[in-house]
Amino acid sequence: MRRSFLLCLASTSVPLVLGAAVFNWPDPRLDTLDDQLYRPFFSAASRLALNCTARGGLTDTNATVAAQWLRLAYHDVATHNSTTGTGGLDASIAYEFNHLQNVGVGMLESLLDFATAPNEYVSMADVIAQGVIHAVIDCGGPIIPYRGGRVDATEAGPETVPEPQQDLASHIASFQAQGFNQTEMITLVACGHSLGESSGVRKVDFPLIVTENASTGIQNFASTLGFDNTVVTEYLDSTTDNVLVVGTNISTRSDLRIFSSDANVTMQRLASPDTFNEVCADLIGRMIDTVPSTVTLTDVIEPFDFKVWNTMLFPRGGSLAFLATLRIITAPGLSRTVTMFWTSRTGTFCPAGGCSAQAFEVTTSDSTLLGQLKGIPSFDLHSFNPSIDLATSISSFWFEVNNNDGSTPFIVDNNGANYIIEQDVLLFDPRRSNFSTGGTTMVVGVKDSSTNANVTALSTLTGSTTLPLPSRDTVVFEVDATNPPADGYTFYAATLSRKAISNSIHATINGTAYSLWVPFTSAAGA
Repeated sequence: MRRSFLLCLASTSVPLVLGAAVFNWPDPRLDTLDDQLYRPFFSAASRLALNCTARGGLTDTNATVAAQWLRLAYHDVATHNSTTGTGGLDASIAYEFNHLQNVGVGMLESLLDFATAPNEYVSMADVIAQGVIHAVIDCGGPIIPYRGGRVDATEAGPETVPEPQQDLASHIASFQAQGFNQTEMITLVACGHSLGESSGVRKVDFPLIVTENASTGIQNFASTLGFDNTVVTEYLDSTTDNVLVVGTNISTRSDLRIFSSDANVTMQRLASPDTFNEVCADLIGRMIDTVPSTVTLTDVIEPFDFKVWNTMLFPRGGSLAFLATLRIITAPGLSRTVTMFWTSRTGTFCPAGGCSAQAFEVTTSDSTLLGQLKGIPSFDLHSFNPSIDLATSISSFWFEVNNNDGSTPFIVDNNGANYIIEQDVLLFDPRRSNFSTGGTTMVVGVKDSSTNANVTALSTLTGSTTLPLPSRDTVVFEVDATNPPADGYTFYAATLSRKAISNSIHATINGTAYSLWVPFTSAAGA
């Protein structure tokens, strides 16, 4: 029999959006993705490209982070074969830097931007897709729906990225293989090159294309900074400096061949800014949702009205400490009161209506730009830290929310199922653990361990500076001599790599298997 207790994960309800993902606690994948999409602290993808920020440095003085992220994603997707169902957005790009089509430092720089975001449940491919979502809105473009669940590849894909010197028939065939028809090819290229002055062709990478001196080292696609249809309008009125349209090397005028391939019908349609944004949102969304046929993506992930966060249970001074925070979307003008209730695991310590505690702290947490564009100004965090009786323990919890505006208080209870704590036998102990830049010692408590317990952790590690994909490592816990047994628990410790992002702890105790997941954010914030 397997028993589990998941830390730091939960949600209850979502806005009424057609096709929106519904979370039932615990769900580590959806919960992590929600944090990364809507809370700035949890992912560099939500911060580094704000305001179409330039990469800077000696290598790319004019290219923006957003432009690099968008290029990275398409080059990753371009391995897709819609007939065989292989390839797509699967982070295989990390193994493809030696492909001639993927020349340039921006590919590796982008993956390094994302290096600490994946974990056991969220892939690098999922984070690359997030980068696209944020890149577009950070440069003033439309909101693109986000789905998760991508799976990282373990090897390179085929060399199928279209190249500027190829003829039109080759380009049409390449995009057709990826699942896009000729009209969609024209549109997707225009959308991809829409970042204009913030993106373009680097002379150092493509000396046969950028044959003239460029003061910044980059020949831009358009004259404006940001996501707009200037690349279209300047093409139509013949004022463009797009080197792939008017470059002196006629053989590499790939944008010209593509844009004009239907007598400019599609480009004329894209001259409308509203049409451009609408069509680009749809096609870029399809692009990042292009995955191998064996992968099933989630429904669209919208911000949750209510979400349990940073939940931990551990022995402390004669009782069990229980940490939990209820995250609520801020409603201007409301001053909510939140009460936590819980029931006992054994015995009758709690009354029929449950034991209860008030929040000891209420703070406000920022929303990402994506969240703000969806109408989420910020989140209110109602934090709890009740002491749980050791003998009776805890089996489930829920909340009562009072808006204090004359309306009837309501219950937040994991869609009617309550937040179930399945076990209290294997517990991560943040106070006995040590997390520092010098190393990480993780300590877990095993309840009533009369015999030796087998305790291990599967750690997810950040990748290297040359291959920034997450990897896995198994470590073994030993009885912790520095922390003697207390409160009915025996403590086990293990030294983890400084590169650990998250850890799944597993133990077999008297023939029963237990597990718990400890995200990096829990460990770091304990």
